[in-house]
Amino acid sequence: METLKKSLVKMPLFGNTFSPKKTPPRKSASLSNLHTLDRSTREVELGLEYGAPAMTIGGQSLKFEEGQWITESGGNSSGKEMHRLTKRNLQLEEENNLLKLKIDLLLDMLSETTAESHLMERELEEMKNHNRRKK
Repeated sequence: METLKKSLVKMPLFGNTFSPKKTPPRKSASLSNLHTLDRSTREVELGLEYGAPAMTIGGQSLKFEEGQWITESGGNSSGKEMHRLTKRNLQLEEENNLLKLKIDLLLDMLSETTAESHLMERELEEMKNHNRRKK
């Protein structure tokens, strides 16, 4: 029992922390010399052509142009034309909504003016009738 107590006293609870050996520094960052070539040389040597990203999902081809994915199902021009027409349609719908709002506003103004006009005509008639009775 006494030997067990001595061994527990010698074992530190939080004393020795784990410290792995440090790895030696690398000799070279890259063994490739591609980073030293200019872009045109890399394109010639490796055939690298950076075009617009394209993919096919579910049988439909998509191409990323000007920040948006455009379908190429019926050819480039029809997909672009469809996108342009959709954008134009949204613009026309917004303009149409604005014009409807303006028409509603003008109709309200016309109703108010008509009501005021009828009140003035009624008051004028009453004044004429009142003046006739006095005479």
